[in-house]
Amino acid sequence: MISEKGVWNRLRSRLLFTGPTLFAFLTVMIVPFAYGIYLTFTNWDGISTTHTLVGFQNYGEVFKDEVFWQSFGLTLKYVFFSVLLTNVIAFLLAYMLTKGLKGQSIFRAGFFLPNLVGGIVLGFIWQFIFSNVLVYFGAKTGISIFSGSWLAEPDKAFWSLVIVTVWQYAGYMMVIYVAGLMSVPNDIQEAASIDGANGWMKMRKMILPLMIPSFIVCIFLSLQRCFMVYDVNLSLTKGGPFKSTEFVSMHVYEKAFLSRDYGVGQAEALVLFLLVAAITLLQVYFSKKLEVEA
Repeated sequence: MISEKGVWNRLRSRLLFTGPTLFAFLTVMIVPFAYGIYLTFTNWDGISTTHTLVGFQNYGEVFKDEVFWQSFGLTLKYVFFSVLLTNVIAFLLAYMLTKGLKGQSIFRAGFFLPNLVGGIVLGFIWQFIFSNVLVYFGAKTGISIFSGSWLAEPDKAFWSLVIVTVWQYAGYMMVIYVAGLMSVPNDIQEAASIDGANGWMKMRKMILPLMIPSFIVCIFLSLQRCFMVYDVNLSLTKGGPFKSTEFVSMHVYEKAFLSRDYGVGQAEALVLFLLVAAITLLQVYFSKKLEVEA
């Protein structure tokens, strides 16, 4: 039986080591989150010193806001293509760079480098490329697809965002896939080769199933980052042309801070959080069912 003094010493030790972190987590994460939920039930405009409770009125406005749901649909389309292309390219890069290629460490560092550049800077760099470099290249070579700025046409502006996103995140996901590929046991691959399995069969029957944990992590991170994209969207297209690339995060920001409708904007942010959480949890749940052991 633990004495009263022993319990106190143990509690004091735990508070000493976990107290600062717990305090920071509560004050930076939990309290603002809870206060944000409270604001969804008010009519606060973001500036006034007073506000009144309005019940679930803001949530009713969320479901009536057609622009919010249109931007959410556009975001779903963007997330689908960005996550798919990012992970396919990242896996192919990782596969090539784990085959003993000369200078593969330099290539890994090079592909990872775009992830270190901030989204705002990245957007301005690619804005210059799409609006100047590629247009100049198209004028010199006569290639019609580069005859004008991609950012001036709605469809091409959308794909510009997808390209920049893939370019930014593929290297980061590649590092995770490299770690996953290097953890696949060589002995079972050698045994499969002795049994006559070719490269495609080993990939389909052995490597891909054993890489499921890496796929779960990469797809989860890709989903989270693509749903919450704002900086690249702002610096590259600003939601244009004609709001054709205004993703849901940008719409929520404009609703809360530019339209000074903070209560509705906060309610839209909470609804978006719940939708993204549901999608990512479903992805993890179903992906975990595919895991196998070596």
